[in-house]
Amino acid sequence: MKFPLMRNNIHREDLDAVIEYLKQDDPILTHGANVRAFEAEWSEWLGVKYSIFLNSGSSANLLTMAILKIRHPEGGEVIVPPLTWVSDISSVLQNGFKPVFADIDPRTLGMDPVQVLAKINDKTRAVFLTHVQGFNGLTEGLLDELKQRNIPLIEDVCESHGATHNSKKLGSLGWISNFSFYYAHHMSTIEGGMVCTNDPEVYQQVRMLRSHGMVREASDLTLREAYESENPELNADFIFAFPAYNMRNNEIGGIMGRSQLKRLDLTVKRRTENLLRFLNKIDPNKYRTNFKVEGSSNYAFNLILQHPDDDLVQRLMQTLRDSGVEFRRGSAGGGNQLRQPYLKDIVPDGHYLQFPETEHVHFYGFYIGNFPDLRDEEVDALCITLNSV
Repeated sequence: MKFPLMRNNIHREDLDAVIEYLKQDDPILTHGANVRAFEAEWSEWLGVKYSIFLNSGSSANLLTMAILKIRHPEGGEVIVPPLTWVSDISSVLQNGFKPVFADIDPRTLGMDPVQVLAKINDKTRAVFLTHVQGFNGLTEGLLDELKQRNIPLIEDVCESHGATHNSKKLGSLGWISNFSFYYAHHMSTIEGGMVCTNDPEVYQQVRMLRSHGMVREASDLTLREAYESENPELNADFIFAFPAYNMRNNEIGGIMGRSQLKRLDLTVKRRTENLLRFLNKIDPNKYRTNFKVEGSSNYAFNLILQHPDDDLVQRLMQTLRDSGVEFRRGSAGGGNQLRQPYLKDIVPDGHYLQFPETEHVHFYGFYIGNFPDLRDEEVDALCITLNSV
């Protein structure tokens, strides 16, 4: 593959750090000191008080919704985008909430703030906003209105490490935020994710939910003592506060995360430079170039046709295949989630037609790999190929 979706996202220095650790006599491999150090370093980088390292970004989504369920056992509605990864919506369903969809803003690919606010009612429990592929999906108007209405904002930042809103990193502005460290993302722990928050109660609950619901996983001694006092007949080492999960990561993931975090800012800078070069060189008559790039931290090159054109789409895909360019049609998560089988009987038939911006991306949108060691001449050659279609 001449132009893969990702290249060289795990460096020799990352592997060497793991190897040096493994050379120790009897190294601890399960959740330990490196996991805790990575959580602290990530919190400092992001600008939040608490971070909890998990086995995936999808697990971060699931535990975030589990936290919301603890606060709202009666259920309710969560506003979600139709253009996102499946786990954002499945986690809502798995915790007994109803997903309510808002169409996207074509300049950010995130939910249109006007539509989000229009969907809020007395059943709304949270807004679960995805920052799609490195773009900032927030506005001051949305933040202010959610605060005024006391609606929690949950940020999915799995594709947007280092992106900012008014100089603050995305993931530090909401009640809870989720990150992924999958191989293709800005940094990788092979598999991994993070839940971040400034809420101490959320922090303690996620620590417990991550590890079978065990109270001993809480770092708040007062909380632990309260559970022990209320349950004197139970072994203090085995008090389970919630029907929970095993979503811990391990020391190898922690070591790789600490190693990769050291160069994350440079990675973000280079990805952004690549995106700006790409948007400057592709043909604006064929492809959209007016994205909101302020504060962006590009995940992948977005290639979206200006207008519906089925013939152009077919020629484009054939040209990409012939040129060795790996791509994904439909952009984030394969396009319009409302067309997926798992939502059958949950949303009305044909509901996807009410989201025309997402529908356009579903059929006429793509993404192509962007990564730090992509050279300028490679970006230029890629654009020449795209413009030739």
